[in-house]
Amino acid sequence: MTAAPGRVRSRLAGVLPSLRLRLVVVFALVALTAAVAASGIAYWLNRDAVLTRAQNAALDDFHRTLGERAGALPPRPECSRLKETAEAMATTTQNYQVVLLDRQQDGQRCAVTSGGRFSLDDVPRKLRDAVTEERPVNTGNSAPYHLYWQRISIDDTPYLVAGATVVGDGPTGYMLKSLEPERDDLNSLAWSLAIATALALIGSVLLAQASASTVLRPVQRLGDAARRLGEGKLDTRLQVSGGDELAELSRTFNAAAASLEERVADLSAREQASRRFVADMSHELRTPLTAISAVSEVLEDEQDNLDPMIAPAVQLVVSETRRLNDLVENLMEVTRFDAGTARLVQDHVDVADQITACIDARAWLDAVELNAERGVMVRLDPRRLDVILANLIGNALKHGGSPVRVAVRTDGCDLLVEVSDRGPGIPEDVLPHVFDRFYKASASRPRSEGSGLGLSIAMENAHIHGGDITARNSPHGGAVFTLRLPLEGRPTPEEDER
Repeated sequence: MTAAPGRVRSRLAGVLPSLRLRLVVVFALVALTAAVAASGIAYWLNRDAVLTRAQNAALDDFHRTLGERAGALPPRPECSRLKETAEAMATTTQNYQVVLLDRQQDGQRCAVTSGGRFSLDDVPRKLRDAVTEERPVNTGNSAPYHLYWQRISIDDTPYLVAGATVVGDGPTGYMLKSLEPERDDLNSLAWSLAIATALALIGSVLLAQASASTVLRPVQRLGDAARRLGEGKLDTRLQVSGGDELAELSRTFNAAAASLEERVADLSAREQASRRFVADMSHELRTPLTAISAVSEVLEDEQDNLDPMIAPAVQLVVSETRRLNDLVENLMEVTRFDAGTARLVQDHVDVADQITACIDARAWLDAVELNAERGVMVRLDPRRLDVILANLIGNALKHGGSPVRVAVRTDGCDLLVEVSDRGPGIPEDVLPHVFDRFYKASASRPRSEGSGLGLSIAMENAHIHGGDITARNSPHGGAVFTLRLPLEGRPTPEEDER
């Protein structure tokens, strides 16, 4: 099975995470492949040329001397004469050994050598059979007699062996030439090519390093600029020079950064205007709302003396005035969070006492089960903790009914306050949005008793303490809200400066 190209690339990217390293490795592999291929071709071409040249020279010389000297021997020469001829044939510049053999008058075979270790036993059987039977086993010269040759190895040394029978009643001759000098030359060539390949590999790595630096320097600058842009420095721009693809990429980045800066500036201006509008409207509403609240309180006090037909309308005005007053107060609190002007006034308080005071102030003592030990001291803003608890417990009473269970415990360096109810719980699709502002679980119920800001304000108050609030459904039914706050509080700017 073969791996898909995409899978190979992904594996390479996983093993070599650096782009520079990948470029160097690719350059090195290409250079190594090219150098090895070129060296291999050069080696085999030179090897064939060297061996062919040495082989042809030896065969031509043996062919000539065998015809001139052995062909001049009389029929059935004596062994001494045969030996002299063999030694004379071996004195050529080709430096080979010779074996001559002929049948004597008594039927015995006379085999002589020119000296050295060469003997008839060193000649392969197939070559001897071919010479005796005139059956070719290799290409060779054949005039005026058939010449056969073969390359063999004796004790790991390469040799060229050849043989032929002089036409008529002439003797049979064999030649053995060592190819060790040619092998040494080829080994030297192989070492030279290996060194050249290594130098080419080193050169390619250095060239790849230089090329990678040239290519990756703009990429690195682009990455640094992208990081600064992600950190909010929208005025980040790149210097562009040249007309290649990297320069075009830099121009595209600058254009995108300029467009993003303009868009963010526009959105920031709109958001600022929206916050200012909400803050201004909240302040403007407070004056008439104060007067309306005073009148509604008077009407509420005189409700028993009013016409029974008017009493429901008065009650509606009173309740809606209070709801509007809560909405305005919540909007003003939200604008303070958005503007970053909300501040903590922290003090060391007993959590159990603080929760008890919150419940008692709202007449929830009979509807809340409190499980909290006295003496758990936490550094926090009591007013903001009261807002958080009031929203969480009030939300549980409204949607889950009484009793609501409040449990307090510590977890390492954190305070955990769990508010759980026995209601139907929160739908799974609503859970991610319970802390969103003005979120309505059902579009068919746009109006509710609350402002839709209570839980979001509770979350903001938790965040300003350095904590958070999570919501989940209990396996036994009902919703569970968990408030997590640091026991030691959050350092104020004055404490950070110290």
